[in-house]
Amino acid sequence: MGKLVLWITRKLSDATLERAARDYDVIVNEADGLHTADEIVAMSSKVDAILPCHSEIFDADVAARLDPRVKIIANHSVGVDHCDLAALAARGIVVTNTPDVLSDATADIAVLLMLGASRRAVEGDRLVRSGEWDFWSPSFMVGKQMSGARLGIIGMGRVGQVMAHRARGFDMDVHYYNRRRLPEALEQGATYHDSVESLLAVSDFLSLHCPATPETTGMMNAERFALLPDGAVFVNTARGALVDEDALLAALESGKLMAAGLDCFVTEPGGNPAFATHENIFMLPHIGSATVKTRDAMGFRALDNLDAFFAGETPKDAL
Repeated sequence: MGKLVLWITRKLSDATLERAARDYDVIVNEADGLHTADEIVAMSSKVDAILPCHSEIFDADVAARLDPRVKIIANHSVGVDHCDLAALAARGIVVTNTPDVLSDATADIAVLLMLGASRRAVEGDRLVRSGEWDFWSPSFMVGKQMSGARLGIIGMGRVGQVMAHRARGFDMDVHYYNRRRLPEALEQGATYHDSVESLLAVSDFLSLHCPATPETTGMMNAERFALLPDGAVFVNTARGALVDEDALLAALESGKLMAAGLDCFVTEPGGNPAFATHENIFMLPHIGSATVKTRDAMGFRALDNLDAFFAGETPKDAL
């Protein structure tokens, strides 16, 4: 009997592709481009499993049209808001993700964004790089200090907890909102808030670490930005859909927010062109998990889920 056929929709790490080729008959997207709904459906008749990234959309329409040959979608991501889980389940298709393995790398990027935004990294880099730095005084390039400040975290899951651990290294006072309060041992002294509104009122810095769901989409709107202390710094390494980007711009332009650090946007790839003229927005192109170690771990976790499924077991990360 030949190997099962696996479609890997994007170019993954070398170690992942090598392992996949050992155990499966692999079709790899060497061009590394995006796929349309029709292309996903057409490919589904040729494969037993799909290993996609967040960039491939499996909405209700795609789910309904997938070939019955496909038995599992093993995502190379933690978030699964690109998948209509109910529609896929109705077709008998198992969906998995890759939790745990990218928490450290994503929290590291969140810290980078907090520092870069609060210490005016975009403006400073431009001054030095352009040769325009010809002045200094005690009032020059003054930013906002992280150490000793209050950090609000929305979403105290795996990444949120690592972020809280990083923040304690800066002697930050950690506050959080979560759907349910953590056990005291996991809180590590963080202060729990039973509403987003209560958390916002004390957050000198605010960092998002929650999934995008119908309930959280657009959660950071004009009303909620207004609840933050004046001069707060906002960071998002979760999902762009969580933020009303017009409201974010308005908060920055009014001075309600001192700065923002963003690794994700409503429109990806591309981002928001309106952000480009604002030097108090420190931006990265959704690279929170982009380290060699983490990419290998994500790929291997997805393959572990595939191996378990085809061995007749329940994948560890089945949703």
